[in-house]
Amino acid sequence: MPRHARPTVVLVHGAFADASSFARVIPELTAAGLDVVAPVDDAAYIASVVRSVEGPVILVGHSYGGAVITLAGTEDNVRALVYLAGYALEEGESLGELQGRFPDSGLADALVYTPFPVAGSTEPGTDVSVETGKFPALFAADVDPGLAAVLAVSQRPLAARAFSEAAPVAAWKTKPSWGLVASSDRTINPDVERYGYERAGMTTVEVDSSHLVMLAQPKAVAEVILDAARSTGH
Repeated sequence: MPRHARPTVVLVHGAFADASSFARVIPELTAAGLDVVAPVDDAAYIASVVRSVEGPVILVGHSYGGAVITLAGTEDNVRALVYLAGYALEEGESLGELQGRFPDSGLADALVYTPFPVAGSTEPGTDVSVETGKFPALFAADVDPGLAAVLAVSQRPLAARAFSEAAPVAAWKTKPSWGLVASSDRTINPDVERYGYERAGMTTVEVDSSHLVMLAQPKAVAEVILDAARSTGH
């Protein structure tokens, strides 16, 4: 298959994690002949990465990354969306609004709020992270404890404003979409995932996993992504 005809999988990590959370999934995808990119940043940056790809894109978002792909997925060359234990927002809906429809997970009591200086402003911003000692049980209960401990101290904070920003578009309205529910998730209530996926009419699978399903169940995650690639003609 010509290089430009093969889909490129763009992996978008979630809050309190980084691209290394896909370390066990990437080899599965490359072994299947797919090109993979795992950038970091917000929806605007991810959209620019997608536009730079020559050929079709399968856009994958974990956790808060689901909100990111909901926006960036409107790019013309995106052929499918894959949500991994993620937020599938409706147009005009914020993460906080979607999550607020359901009982809180254990995450709410484990969050730490840290002010940081904002260039050109007298008002500080606020970073949100997970209390280090609570991170393994909440995020990665079925991941190697040593790795979970490393992830706890290397987490990437989320800006507090991300919880209240409404999605201006919802790419799943026009793009084929797949959703994976992590049924033992203690970070996001699994019913939040199920509700968003069902509302969007996604092809949905459930995996008995913690929130970091990519590290806990990489083969199951890869299979959902490969199914999306196959179903879009690649």
